[in-house]
Amino acid sequence: MGFEVLPGAPESPVILHVPHASRELTAAARAGILLDDEAIAEELDRLTDAYTDVIAQRAAATATVRPWIFENRLSRLVVDPERFPDDREMMRVAGMGAVYTHGFAGRRLRDPDPVRDDLLLAAHFAPYAAGMSALVGDRLAATGRAVILDVHSYPAAALPYELHGDAPRPPVCLGADAFHTPPELIAAAAAAFGDVALDTPFAGCYVPLDRYRTTRAVTALMIEIRRDGYLIEPAGPATAGLASLATALAALVEAAGPAGAPAPGRSERRA
Repeated sequence: MGFEVLPGAPESPVILHVPHASRELTAAARAGILLDDEAIAEELDRLTDAYTDVIAQRAAATATVRPWIFENRLSRLVVDPERFPDDREMMRVAGMGAVYTHGFAGRRLRDPDPVRDDLLLAAHFAPYAAGMSALVGDRLAATGRAVILDVHSYPAAALPYELHGDAPRPPVCLGADAFHTPPELIAAAAAAFGDVALDTPFAGCYVPLDRYRTTRAVTALMIEIRRDGYLIEPAGPATAGLASLATALAALVEAAGPAGAPAPGRSERRA
């Protein structure tokens, strides 16, 4: 299975979504990549949101009402579950759609192959999307709402692929959606993390396509943590900042959960 659902409390509407923490490659994905092991390791160092799974799991363990966790067990170099599958949207120019053809610095990862891409999407993207949609539906049925907190990290210095690399890079970037992100959820995140900015250098948040801009009871917020706040870049080891960030995420979980309950509000996929 390419993803794992870590159960939370039955009464919790909160889902911590962790899509980019894994470095795991399938044999089929590895066979299609043109790079040697050293170059692949460099791509993984730069593109993996290292320790975001640990941050999410620690936050879940300390929250009064445990949230649910939906975690990708495969690297984004297999497929990126947060891209649109049928059009590359803003990342097409960078060769980083649902199936990456280029890496963080524009280096070619794969030759063009629509048949291969379709196989990867069928094997990994579609089941992942269905699994996330099912979990959101389950939370809606159980609690009347679902709150997706999309847990990411990003480097202190912009990588070459970034389309807005010259934008401000706060310690925590909050990515919002005009339909799915209520002001109360943004305010709760700002209170939990402190030094934040909205939609810079990345914007938007993840919502399953079957709920996207149709279901107001599904709210969402992206949490992009600048990596120098919790690890030695590019890929570790972790520093003392990891614990404080997990505590901050737990505070946001509390605010978004049954007790705090930001009201449903009004995705572009993140980079």
